[in-house]
Amino acid sequence: MNTMKWLLRREFWEHKGGFVWAPLIAAAIMVVLVAGVVGYGVSSGKFQGDSITVRVGGEEVHRTQTAADLLTGHSRTEVASVAANNYIAIGAPIFIVLPVVAFFYCLAALYDDRRDRSILFWKSLPISDGATVVSKLLTALVLAPVITIGIASAAAFLILMIAGVAVSAQGVNLFGPVLGNLSLYLSPVYLLAMIPVYVLWALPTVGWLLLVSSWAKSKVFLWAVGVPLIAAVLLKWMDYMLALYGTTINADWIINNVLEAALFGLVPGTWFMDGGTALPINNGQGVNMLSVLGASWGSLARPELWVGAAAGVAMILGAIRLRRWRDEG
Repeated sequence: MNTMKWLLRREFWEHKGGFVWAPLIAAAIMVVLVAGVVGYGVSSGKFQGDSITVRVGGEEVHRTQTAADLLTGHSRTEVASVAANNYIAIGAPIFIVLPVVAFFYCLAALYDDRRDRSILFWKSLPISDGATVVSKLLTALVLAPVITIGIASAAAFLILMIAGVAVSAQGVNLFGPVLGNLSLYLSPVYLLAMIPVYVLWALPTVGWLLLVSSWAKSKVFLWAVGVPLIAAVLLKWMDYMLALYGTTINADWIINNVLEAALFGLVPGTWFMDGGTALPINNGQGVNMLSVLGASWGSLARPELWVGAAAGVAMILGAIRLRRWRDEG
């Protein structure tokens, strides 16, 4: 256990730029842009409300309608509840950084050691190849998502507070009901609880990338991406040719369930994107994070998940064996 802890620290220290600074920079840009827009709107009076015209006794009266005029005590509670339940979605652009960083990290995880010959140093230490590969697996599937969730949650909270300032400029104070809503604090916890689901869905992609990283002598990206793409083209061509004789190999099913799983499994929420699991959306209330958590764990009942996870484990075992015996001369 102590060895694994130091292996994880090594991975974190060597790849801090991708796992920490990349999402942190994306979060900082988002917060600064939102703060700039809100600051400009408040200072210039853009958030003071819309001017409306009403007719009183045959005369037209111009009046400014603010958010305070539109919200009653009951609706303010509803707005605060929706904000507290859905604010975490503001950090969605930050989560786009995660699959990109994790993808290239896995590609280089076992290849770089062989390219710069540092593998000879690591093999001289009493550390097994299995422990080394598992440390890289945990870094990509657990450590990186935890860091991203923390940064995205903090950025989303800051943006929510900035939005609260903008609304308060119109005489509506939502800080109390929003900060007093339990969902505000539980949303990041719900995201953390989805990590085991994310790990299982991402195993085929990580397994494939680590296998290529442990085997390819050069041009790792071309091997990792090119092979599935070429396979997809060949499958479509074979499907077309066989269709002339009244049969088919169902190329679309293979591409959607096998090749896409090998390339896009690192994208968070991929179990909602393929249509197999519906994203629970309540009209007027947005997305309830507790319902999303339940639907995510419900995707474990899908057999393709376990077939893909088994294939991912098999490829990871292959990567361990290749690292043990691969010799670049």
